[in-house]
Amino acid sequence: MAASRALRDLTLTLVAAVAALGCLLVIAWKIYFRGAGTSTDWSGWWERELQELREREPPGDTDWHPTHPLLCSPQVPWRQVLVLGLDGAGKSSVLHYICSHRARKSIAPTYGFNSAQLCVEGLEVDLLEVGGSQNMRAYWHHYLSQAHVLVFVVDSVDRSRLLTAREELHMLLDAEPRLPLVVLANKQDKSDALSTAELWEELALHTVNGQREIFLLPTSATWASLSTTNSVLHVKNLLVTLLSQP
Repeated sequence: MAASRALRDLTLTLVAAVAALGCLLVIAWKIYFRGAGTSTDWSGWWERELQELREREPPGDTDWHPTHPLLCSPQVPWRQVLVLGLDGAGKSSVLHYICSHRARKSIAPTYGFNSAQLCVEGLEVDLLEVGGSQNMRAYWHHYLSQAHVLVFVVDSVDRSRLLTAREELHMLLDAEPRLPLVVLANKQDKSDALSTAELWEELALHTVNGQREIFLLPTSATWASLSTTNSVLHVKNLLVTLLSQP
């Protein structure tokens, strides 16, 4: 039994390492070919789905939709948003909602990474989501150096793992002390969700370095939340503002 468990743990660790290496290679690939003026098509599964949705929409609505890399000019400034959080926090759902303005009933967990490219407000924006399993978290800090904004998604209902979320978040903040931080208090549509005020205390955000820009937003990636204060679309507007800063 012990040998079987050890083999399983080793397998999970190796899978996480391979996924992390693949993610780093994708980042390097995009940066290299962007500088060379050559397009790439390394897309996450939901980026391809969003592109199909975009192609079916009527013309004229171009705000924050995924685009094929060929449509992003190499001359526009490049920005990366790094999206992290524990597994099950709702990272993929939030990004899907931001990009498509559509909600999904269920999205499979991210075991490696998801990536989407957007052209917005004269910027080329890469949204990079890295899986939040225990094995993947060990590699999170490798992605901080290329990020312009860190988005950390928290499950507002999962009280049992708030301490883990806080510890992981503060390790990231210690590693990159000036990176703007956007914390999303997700799943606010649930009746037992903690409020943003409660999460501010639980995550010890009051202890964060005062020189860092920090935001805590309530979110819910559901159809019913589209026109409420919990809409993920508010996150989109904030990211545009942060990424447009010199």
